[in-house]
Amino acid sequence: MMVVDQSRDDASAASSKPPLDLYGLVEQLYPLNRSLTGDGVRQTLAIVARHLDLQIREVETGTAVLDWHVPKEWNIRGAHIATMDGRRLVDFADSNLHVMGYSKPVRGVFTRAELATHVHTLPDQPDLIPYRTGYYADDWGFCIPHHLWQSMTDETYRVEIDSDISPGSLTYGEFYLPGETTDEVLFSCHICHPSLANDNLSGIAVMTALALRQQARRRQLSYRFLFLPATIGAITWLARNERDLDRIKHGLVLTCVGDPGPFHYKQSRSGASIDRAAAHVLRHSGHRFEVLPFNPYGYDERQFCSPGFDLPVGCLMRGLHGTFPEYHTSADNLDFVRPEALEHSYAVVSAICSVLDGDRLYRRVDGRGEPQLGRRGLYRMIAGQREAGGATQMDLLWFLNLADGRHSLLDMADRANIPFSRIEAAARLALDASLVEDVT
Repeated sequence: MMVVDQSRDDASAASSKPPLDLYGLVEQLYPLNRSLTGDGVRQTLAIVARHLDLQIREVETGTAVLDWHVPKEWNIRGAHIATMDGRRLVDFADSNLHVMGYSKPVRGVFTRAELATHVHTLPDQPDLIPYRTGYYADDWGFCIPHHLWQSMTDETYRVEIDSDISPGSLTYGEFYLPGETTDEVLFSCHICHPSLANDNLSGIAVMTALALRQQARRRQLSYRFLFLPATIGAITWLARNERDLDRIKHGLVLTCVGDPGPFHYKQSRSGASIDRAAAHVLRHSGHRFEVLPFNPYGYDERQFCSPGFDLPVGCLMRGLHGTFPEYHTSADNLDFVRPEALEHSYAVVSAICSVLDGDRLYRRVDGRGEPQLGRRGLYRMIAGQREAGGATQMDLLWFLNLADGRHSLLDMADRANIPFSRIEAAARLALDASLVEDVT
């Protein structure tokens, strides 16, 4: 379902300037080499911790987590392929995509045929470096542009990967904001990819800014922000927090939110209320979007929505994983991510938070007939509200008719086909005039 709605009220209502430079944070994080584990992950979290009071968790190698075990830690200091006279053709210092993730150490002279079994290229995109990993493969490899590999015709090459895979720990970050209730909204992004600006860093930047936004606001709900290595990170967090998962009422995985493409929202497995909130905001955002049904492939919504947990977690993306040509290549760089796209994504996610936190139940104090608005000064207030982008008279009439203790504000906004922010403004007017009571 691809939709464009020219009404931008919900997203614009939450689209005040982000509390940090989103693109600047992406730029700062881009050079770091990240993987499932290692010092690059710690460096990434240390930078995020300059903005948030982030709790850094270390989980020891070998720890049992559900059906998995925390892997050994991988770190790399350098790597290259050189000619026999020492001229470096491929150098990890030029791009951390050049080395397959979790490559074991190697040093020696290899024939071209031997080296070919450890080289990854993209024949259909010959100028790009692919992103490849071998987390559990006990192997090593280089990722290089296909045209460079074709030009490497020497019989032998000097190869070195200065890395180690040894007992250590898995590192993740967690930031918790208590609200007036213990019901939680869970946000998650992955932190395990090296220099991929959209598929990794855009989610980190937008989620960091969102956490700052929520920290500065009064919150009905509690909020938890998880910065995790993909798959094993979510599995580890779930294993360590299994007894408290019933507090999670809404959740969202953020990824690929920095490219200029349309939004894609992937629904939760159970059809949770987060699905309605996200669809509502996107419908009134003015941006192109598509709502996708749940499927068991993608990002960490797979773990949160596994049948033993079935948490109410969806996934918000712009570019859909595996479908845009820059995906998992060196073209997913700082030029692919756009500052304005990051800001639009921040506005959409902020608006979703406003819906989740503001969705309440009201009931008319006296529901018999339509109340007289004029003697309560509501016509004048509506005029002032409308000048500020608030409620119209029709919005107020919708609210007063549906305020029966059974229809939430989101129910009303969907029924009236208006942005949530306007029905919420109408509710404030009616509440101030003592026409309704909050029965949430």
